[in-house]
Amino acid sequence: MINYIWFVMVFFGVLIGLFTGNGEVISKSIINSADSTVNMIIGLVGLMCFWCGVMKVAEKSGLTNKLAKVLKPILKLIFKEAAKDEKALGAIVMNITANMMGLGNAATPFGIKAMQEMDRLNKEKGVASNDMSLFLVLNAACIQFIPSTVISIRAASGSDNPGAIILPALLASTVAAITGVFICKILQRYF
Repeated sequence: MINYIWFVMVFFGVLIGLFTGNGEVISKSIINSADSTVNMIIGLVGLMCFWCGVMKVAEKSGLTNKLAKVLKPILKLIFKEAAKDEKALGAIVMNITANMMGLGNAATPFGIKAMQEMDRLNKEKGVASNDMSLFLVLNAACIQFIPSTVISIRAASGSDNPGAIILPALLASTVAAITGVFICKILQRYF
């Protein structure tokens, strides 16, 4: 549906621009936006490679494993059924740790594995369990120690201080994650 909406907006925008005699302005705008998009993508690729390398170093140095050890007792308190199963809890810990370190693509396989493990434990097949819902909320509002994607976009856009987003992102994502957990725990009592 959204594709149709965008098509209609672009089509009528170009049509109105042509009828009002602004065809040259439209073509210049298209060319300029395409040029700036390509430049931004090239900048992003380099920065994303850098951050992926930094995250790989953190992973290889054992930093992510140390973070996982710190998280495990906390997650055992939050997840009721999954905490009893070592495979499910291990996949949850690895996914959340990878997300916290900004390894979005590396976190996906762990997230899929965690959902599969929690589905294995789920008594009501086809319906998300409370642990599955909570896990989804934690993935959506995961605490970000290093928001590498946002830093990369800010740097590619010419920001004077792309890293200035680290503290606000850490605070906002922490508040979002804590709020999400509390709301899930409250809703679990009623649904």
